[in-house]
Amino acid sequence: MKIDVLALFPEIIAPALQTGILKRVQDANRLTVNTYNLREWATDKHKSVDDYAYGGGAGMILKPEPIFAAAGTLDPDGSAHVIYLTPQGMLLTQPITEALSLETHLILMCGRYKGVDERVRRKLVTTEISIGDYVLSGGEIPALVLIDAIARVLPGALGDYDSARADSFTHELLDHPHYTRPAEFAGMNVPEVLLSGHHENIEEWRYAESLKRTAKRRPELLQKLELTEEDIAILEAEGLAEAVKNSERN
Repeated sequence: MKIDVLALFPEIIAPALQTGILKRVQDANRLTVNTYNLREWATDKHKSVDDYAYGGGAGMILKPEPIFAAAGTLDPDGSAHVIYLTPQGMLLTQPITEALSLETHLILMCGRYKGVDERVRRKLVTTEISIGDYVLSGGEIPALVLIDAIARVLPGALGDYDSARADSFTHELLDHPHYTRPAEFAGMNVPEVLLSGHHENIEEWRYAESLKRTAKRRPELLQKLELTEEDIAILEAEGLAEAVKNSERN
């Protein structure tokens, strides 16, 4: 797949593309990422891409002309999936990431200042995405988050496919605790079940720990699941059933 990133500060993104999984998946020709500075499509001598808002108010607005010109260059036939990174967008989730990984061409538009002219959103943008309920200086970091999330689910990105399948949010639960050697450290021991070699018991333990961790930290995620009687018994034994009920009421 190809991802084009349109930003005012593409240099924020470029170094990360040359490390780790992002570099590996590009070297394997599974992903091509191009970064562009929006000022390349500015037409005045100052390379201006922003202006004051009609109606007054603080903050500058990204102008439509450079963005439309860039879109025409990067996607002349209008077939790309255009994503605007903005706090007003839908919250990025693993299912959204996996759906986007099936696209062939994404254009990521990185917001700045007070945002973009509304006509850009109405005419060019396919999807608006947020990485959380907070405000950053611009869309470059959210774009990098999205690129990384997409890259790691592409074929060949990870050496161990099962590792990706077990990640947090892949099955609507947070990941279970992990341990490595030594078996005892600073007075803390690895749970006996993990040393038993009994794979069925280990999987049951991991699922129960994922369920409990999700109930403690992100109980709202359990609303997406149909909890079994066994699941409810696990939560009740840990005193977590009330937290789930509170989440359901909210």
